[in-house]
Amino acid sequence: MDILTWAALSVDEQKAALQRSPLIGDSGLEQSVRAIVDAVASRGDAALKEFNQKFDGFNSANIDSLRLSESEISAASARVSTELKAAIAQAMANIDVFHSAQQFRPIDIETQAGVRCELRSEPIEKVGLYIPGGSAPLISTVLMLALPAKIAGCEKRVLVSPPPINDAIVYAANACGITEIYQVGGAQAIAALAFGTETIPSVDKIFGPGNRYVTEAKRLVSQDGRCTVSIDMPAGPSEVLVIADSDANAQFIAADLLSQAEHGPDSQVILVTDSEPLAQAVNQALESQLAALPRQEIAATALKGSRTILVKDMQEAALVSNCYGPEHLIIQTRFPRDVLNHIRAAGSVFLGAYTPESVGDYASGTNHVLPTYGYSRAVSSLSLADFSRRFTVQELSAKGLLGLGQAVMTLASNELLDAHKNAVAIRLASLKD
Repeated sequence: MDILTWAALSVDEQKAALQRSPLIGDSGLEQSVRAIVDAVASRGDAALKEFNQKFDGFNSANIDSLRLSESEISAASARVSTELKAAIAQAMANIDVFHSAQQFRPIDIETQAGVRCELRSEPIEKVGLYIPGGSAPLISTVLMLALPAKIAGCEKRVLVSPPPINDAIVYAANACGITEIYQVGGAQAIAALAFGTETIPSVDKIFGPGNRYVTEAKRLVSQDGRCTVSIDMPAGPSEVLVIADSDANAQFIAADLLSQAEHGPDSQVILVTDSEPLAQAVNQALESQLAALPRQEIAATALKGSRTILVKDMQEAALVSNCYGPEHLIIQTRFPRDVLNHIRAAGSVFLGAYTPESVGDYASGTNHVLPTYGYSRAVSSLSLADFSRRFTVQELSAKGLLGLGQAVMTLASNELLDAHKNAVAIRLASLKD
């Protein structure tokens, strides 16, 4: 990777050093995705079956239904190895522990005498979980979405994934309590979850990562007046930033960088360090480890858009990281928690030499659905709260209204909202009768 010295860069050059690749490279993407969304909204299952054939080479005419039957789920689950089932079980246990600890605690207080305010939470009734297909079946994403949805108490949990769905995805979904599994992917699956079809029910919120077509479809349906659906978060290509000092292990760092680079050619990895010898050692390690990867062509392309940034100290390293706002942040330094104290923007943080990003992707217990493309400066990682909606409650006694009413009327009067003022005044007058 190219090595840049942060202090030697102008302000514009510093911004360029932290620039991602364009999120949408095809100017016709919105138009293409909108056509798919409109087709599903108007033609339902027929459009889904056509797109299954067109985009995934899957002939839906050869199956009874887009939905997997109980027997198909059982058969797929039986084909999953005992070793993989055990790994899934361990990951599920940790994810369950961490997300169960996030259960909402209601608030019920008196803000002043006779004025009672509450904060309550209820699960989102219907959620749609999108699991990407392609060359790497994302078994772990099933766990990261399906378990929190179950813990939160979402009544209807619908999973969609491009056909043919990998057996392990089916098994993981079933193990997490998902019984509605549909063989459809891409932008068309997002449209189906938003509008509903003859087979697939519409949902209230859509979760899950995907390619740029899926990402664009999520954006479009969340802004479409024909349906009322929300999405989990903005998403872009996967990324990691590693902060390392001279004590760090170059082989470990190279492995962490490559673990993200292999996601896709538009993934981005960045090393921030105060040690040029370490930067050179990491470049050498990248070269040797890359040669042994089955997905080396993908990772090599991602590395072309990646770089190393030399800083004067760890405080400046934290500043660079905060400016970038990484999806994943690895801190491999002598005192990682000292650096952590200066971190303000990251999707998920991994501390110390023995905490590779991979553990968070799969089984430590934290959620791996994270904001990318710098959104971590304002958007949080997925949590149990995302599967619920919060609402407030207020209740005033006569004494409470007597104590608060005049302030409300004064504010309403100054905002020139006389009906607001009158709603209080008429009640206060009744208390004098």
